[in-house]
Amino acid sequence: MIFFSDFDGTLTKEGRELTREFFDILDVIKNHNNELVIVSGRSLSWGHFFLTHFPLSACIMEGGGVILYVDENGEIVQEPLVPQSELDRLNAFTTNLKNHFPNIPMSADSFGRLSDRAIEFHLMEPELIKEVEDYMSLHKINYSKSNVHINFWAGEISKYLGVKKFMAKFRKDLTEEQCWFFGDAPNDQSMFESFYNSVGVSNIHHCLNDLTFKPRIILEGPENAGPKGVLNYIKNLNKRPID
Repeated sequence: MIFFSDFDGTLTKEGRELTREFFDILDVIKNHNNELVIVSGRSLSWGHFFLTHFPLSACIMEGGGVILYVDENGEIVQEPLVPQSELDRLNAFTTNLKNHFPNIPMSADSFGRLSDRAIEFHLMEPELIKEVEDYMSLHKINYSKSNVHINFWAGEISKYLGVKKFMAKFRKDLTEEQCWFFGDAPNDQSMFESFYNSVGVSNIHHCLNDLTFKPRIILEGPENAGPKGVLNYIKNLNKRPID
């Protein structure tokens, strides 16, 4: 069984802190011979960090734009899921965006991104956010909000497409019904829409009314916020038989 999970706000406390629960999640998954695959809007440089610092064999980064995995030689391989033409279009657009909005606060990790870029929207006034989003729409650039960023990209990228491609390449022995996804943010909606076993940790309530597609299961209470909710759910799931 694979547990796919968003990172910020889902495996971290309030999007900032790795707590004991995160490491307990790793232990429980390992002890039951299951697998954790982080599916995050963070950069591929963060993916290298995940694979070198935690007992993970793969992760899906940049909102589904890049798969990173450890090969049989122990080397980290990164595989973009959009063609080079779209990566080139993104590069050109980013230059134009920064020229058009010279004070736009690009994320500190944008230099480590390949298939998307990110903006620190919490540092922007609502009027500027709308202007930037309108500019992206005008130029046919896709975008989505996580808990911390406006991520934008060229081509077809989503967490669900990344997960689907990952399973087709690495885990053909499993069906989606045998896997689970945990999330808490608007950029998790492709998984909520298309992935049957989708779970929202309880802090998803801060944006629930803004979601077009909601998780099938929504956890409740402060005891199920972020990594606490993931840990509780995985523990309970492993206590009962899986069809």
